[in-house]
Order: sequence, then structure tokens, then C-alpha cells
Amino acid sequence: MPPRASQPQLPPAPARVRAVLPLLDRLYPQAKCTLDHQDAWQLLVATILSAQCTDERVNLVTPALFARFPGPAAMAAADPEELMELIRSTGFFRNKAKSILGAARALVERHGGQVPPILEELVKLPGVGRKTANVVLGDAFGIPGITVDTHVGRVAKRLGLTKEDDPVKVEFQLMELVPRERWTLFSHQVILHGRSLCQAKKPRCLACLLLPHCPHGQGLTQA
Repeated sequence: MPPRASQPQLPPAPARVRAVLPLLDRLYPQAKCTLDHQDAWQLLVATILSAQCTDERVNLVTPALFARFPGPAAMAAADPEELMELIRSTGFFRNKAKSILGAARALVERHGGQVPPILEELVKLPGVGRKTANVVLGDAFGIPGITVDTHVGRVAKRLGLTKEDDPVKVEFQLMELVPRERWTLFSHQVILHGRSLCQAKKPRCLACLLLPHCPHGQGLTQA
């Protein structure tokens, strides 16, 4: 890690967010969900599968999965062993199969086989927390939501937008700082930033356009 000089005082978080948003637009103008999907159901399943797994791996698995079980009704009647085999390569396949089957059955029983565009209803589905619900709302229904995955949590903390580790607390703090119409786009942009530059072990601070507004990177100089 390069040496740190004395750290200048940065403006408060709301002002820094206003400065960072256009920079994220410059860096990631085409940011969007990287999970392939045709509808809300497919996105729900893909997001469940993406836990502890890359989106690229999920995208390799889902075509055969959705060809075999094209909707909640078909998935609700799926043989668990067959489902587990189809999703095995995504990891934690037993728990994921249980969640997907449970969600499919709940949708059939409670919602007529349709994914409800309501956060409070989505989080009642097996295997669906606020992160998954916000992904589905934002990218399948166009309803703004902050998605706090490991990347968003890490980048938000380094930017000094939160001191919390709990994803729900981070979500609510970011909701206060980021304009509502930007919530979904902001989430995708920060996820990409966490993957490409603000990585967990070796953040590329000196290559980062956000460096002047980032408490974590303040004072860094070339070694």
C-alpha cells in the first residue's frame, strides 16, 4: 500500500454523493443487470443462484434450467434431485434448490404464479431477502431500489457513505443520500466499480476517478 500523506477535510456525504454520481456516469454509462433474464421470474431465480457465484456462471446454467422449468408452475412441480443437478455448478445447490422450489410454490399458491412487484411480498418468499427483492423490482419492474451486495457495501463504506456492516442499514443510509430515481442505476454502477477498481484486497485507488471524493483513498501518493 502506498504511503499516506495528511488527509484533507472532505465535504459531508451528501455533497460527495452529488460529486460522485456524474463520475459514475462517465465510468459506467451502460451499467445494467448482468444476469440474463426474460421476465421477473427468471430474474428472481437467477438472483437466488447468484449468491456466492459469478453472474457469468449463472448465465451458463439458466438457459437449460428455464428450458426445463419455464415458469413458477413448472418449477413448483420439479423433482428436487433434477433441479439440484441442473444448478449444481453454482454452488450451495441444495439450499438454492430449496429456496427456488419454495419461492415457486409460494408464487403459485399466493400470487397466481406471478411475481408480485411489491417488496413486502417478495421478501416473504423463501430465499428472498431485500437484496434479491430490490434487484427484481429495479430490473424487472422499473421500481427503484438500492441493492446492497458485497461490492456496494464495501464501496459505500470506503466512500464514507456508511459505517455500517449490516446490508439493510447500508441500504437505508444510501436511500437517504442517493436520489430515488438513481437507486437502481447507482447500484449497478457501484457493483461494477467494486469489481473493476475498488476491489476487496487490492483497490486500485490511484487509477480511480472517485479518489478526490473518497476518504479511504485520501492522502495516497505514488510510492
